[in-house]
Amino acid sequence: MHLLTDYTTWTDAQQNFSSAKLWELFDGDREHLNIAHECVDRHAASGRDAVIVVHADGHDETITYRELSDDSSRFAHWLVAQGIQPGDRVAIMLEPSRAFYVAMFGAIKAGAIAVPMFTLFGPEAMRLRLNDCKPGLVVTNSEKAQTVRGIEGQKVTVFDDAALAALQGLAPSFDTRTRADSLAVFQYTSGTTRELPEAVKHSHRTLVTLMVAALYGTGLRPGDRFICPSSPAWGHGLWHGTFAPLAMGLTIGAWAGRFNAERLLQALSGHGFTNMSAAATHYRMMKNSGVGGNYKYVIEKLSFTGEPIDDETAGFVRSTFGLEVCSMYGTTEIGVVLVNYPGAADFPVKTGSLGKAVPGGEVQVQDDQGLPCAPGVNGNLMVRRRGEWIHTKDLARIDEDGYFYHAGRADDVIISAGWTMSAVELENAMLTHPDALEAAAIGVPDELRGQVVKAFVVTTRPASEDFVREIQDLVRGKLGQHEYPRLVEFVTELPKTPAGKVHRKVLREREAKAAAATTT
Repeated sequence: MHLLTDYTTWTDAQQNFSSAKLWELFDGDREHLNIAHECVDRHAASGRDAVIVVHADGHDETITYRELSDDSSRFAHWLVAQGIQPGDRVAIMLEPSRAFYVAMFGAIKAGAIAVPMFTLFGPEAMRLRLNDCKPGLVVTNSEKAQTVRGIEGQKVTVFDDAALAALQGLAPSFDTRTRADSLAVFQYTSGTTRELPEAVKHSHRTLVTLMVAALYGTGLRPGDRFICPSSPAWGHGLWHGTFAPLAMGLTIGAWAGRFNAERLLQALSGHGFTNMSAAATHYRMMKNSGVGGNYKYVIEKLSFTGEPIDDETAGFVRSTFGLEVCSMYGTTEIGVVLVNYPGAADFPVKTGSLGKAVPGGEVQVQDDQGLPCAPGVNGNLMVRRRGEWIHTKDLARIDEDGYFYHAGRADDVIISAGWTMSAVELENAMLTHPDALEAAAIGVPDELRGQVVKAFVVTTRPASEDFVREIQDLVRGKLGQHEYPRLVEFVTELPKTPAGKVHRKVLREREAKAAAATTT
């Protein structure tokens, strides 16, 4: 019997994929399944390393499947002794480390709902999320524990190496008995502290549907050494970067601490990683580091998500790793729906494209009347689910070959004097300037045109009128005489969401606040 992991080509994916065959990759079935068992326990006897944590300070931490299986079982027993019941929430606010993985998989083994939380959350962001999910326990470090204790009603435990050592007398096995449709993880999407995003609630069987993205979005196959530097507090780092590859029994790499591009490049080379999935910002920072050519790599597959990659960064990836970087598009709510099939020799990757639909998926670009758009025409990116078309809140277009291209968020469209412009396309054009390290474009109010484009450019070059004209002329030449930033501001950094995306909403709010201040 052939498993889906045995096939590597695009043609095979179209001919052999079925939802039923996804279940063949797991021990569990449609009635009973546990994420921790699938990701950890069933690989404990393999002798393989499970996780290599690459720390920003220069040291690495290696955790074997056996160690993770035994210690997460001990933690599950400890949770039960603390009165944690199946269905209780356990919030985990730790950097990737032995303690983080033990706590997360231990909670899931015990039938509790793991709620990973970003370690850089401030007090207000913590309060909003904790008051929303109402955890029976918050597992964190000593630094964050003091802040959490100040939030009324929160029970806190500091989980570090000393606490882990204290568990060694507990049994190193735990009988998992969760149903496949029982809740396993609450995932908060990125958002501001003033605006609580709704938690996306995942059951254990989410792991099965996740494998569509793993097989065709990140191209995971047995034998890969896979690294994802995105935080496991977010969907990309947790589901695509942690659960999916561990479910295949792979050795994975994770990042802890403040991101450093050269340190990541060192880890790629030193640990012989063959497959990486990262945010577009990570690749851009690797390019900007200027040291990509200093190391040797054995990378075979590369993917990214979160936002489009500009042409200059795609060129850096091509010249440094000898590969096209493959887009993987989806949302926390609908999952991954467009991919570039990394590792498929018969699937040409087009620079800038989101690729094509996952096997069995239906995706269209539609106009406001719900009719399919012709190639080259921007429209609403729609996904068909349960007989209905769902709006992704993104804009896109297709080309003559059926490849999809991102045209920005629906709320990132800029309309100036009747012309519709894409923030993504404007930014991509600006980033071809050799002195533009990062760029963002938003629309700001204008009495004559309704809106005009304002650009924010990160650079080390001194600001000048000549520099502004260079940016404007460059964009005019690439997009059109009407399509350029009439206003340009040079900055040292851009606001980012915790997931690493440029936070255009923050820029719009700043501009609105500044405009209001000038009129009062």
